[in-house]
Amino acid sequence: MLPLVAGLGTTELLIILAVLILLFGASKLPELARGSGRALRIFKAETKGLMDDDATDGGSDSSKTTEQREIEARQQAQLDAETERQRRGDTA
Repeated sequence: MLPLVAGLGTTELLIILAVLILLFGASKLPELARGSGRALRIFKAETKGLMDDDATDGGSDSSKTTEQREIEARQQAQLDAETERQRRGDTA
């Protein structure tokens, strides 16, 4: 038996999975999960960066801001490339 996830039982989870397969197709589900995972990692990194900014004093803010900008630019470039691949219908 599957463990309860957010108060949902096995039957509810199976129904949700069936609806997802019907809506997106079995071939798109891994791509959706991959994209969700990337978005979650980026969100966590940004949240951690904001918390680190609050914890630091004024001395190293300028170099940290530059590093954060570089990371954000790389992440945005990756997201743009992924969006373009999805738009063209390419699979990774």
